[in-house]
Amino acid sequence: MGHGGVDAAAVSHDGCIDRAMDVIRVQAIHTYPTPGEPGVDHDAVRLTAAGLEGDRPKKAAVSLVGADAPTTRANLVLDVPTTAVEALDGRVVRIGEVLLAVQVTGNSCPGLYAAVGEPGTVRVGDALEAL
Repeated sequence: MGHGGVDAAAVSHDGCIDRAMDVIRVQAIHTYPTPGEPGVDHDAVRLTAAGLEGDRPKKAAVSLVGADAPTTRANLVLDVPTTAVEALDGRVVRIGEVLLAVQVTGNSCPGLYAAVGEPGTVRVGDALEAL
C-alpha cells in the first residue's frame, strides 16, 4: 500500500489515483451454438441485430451477467457483481463498438437482456459506458 492506504497498483506514473479501476469491463465472452452443449469462449466477437455471430437465436440478442454468475449461459460476463449489472436496467450502454439497450430478464435468470442498437465488435477488456 502507498499514498495514504491506496494500493500502489492503482497509482499512475504521476502519482495520481487511477480512476480507471472503477470502470466496468468485459471479463468473458461466450456463445452457445448448440442447445445443451458447453459454450464457446471468445476474445472478441461481432454483434449484429440478431446477436453474437456464432450464437443460436434466444429470447434476447445478448445476455449480460456479473462475475459472480459465470455458470449461467450469458454471452457477456462483466467484472462486477450481477447486482451492479442489473442496476443498468433501462439504460443504453456502449461496450466496445456496440450500442445496447439493456433490461432485466423478467424471469429467474440473473443479469440483463439486451437489444443491439448499433452493431460492431466487443472484446474482452472493453469498458462499458452507460449513456
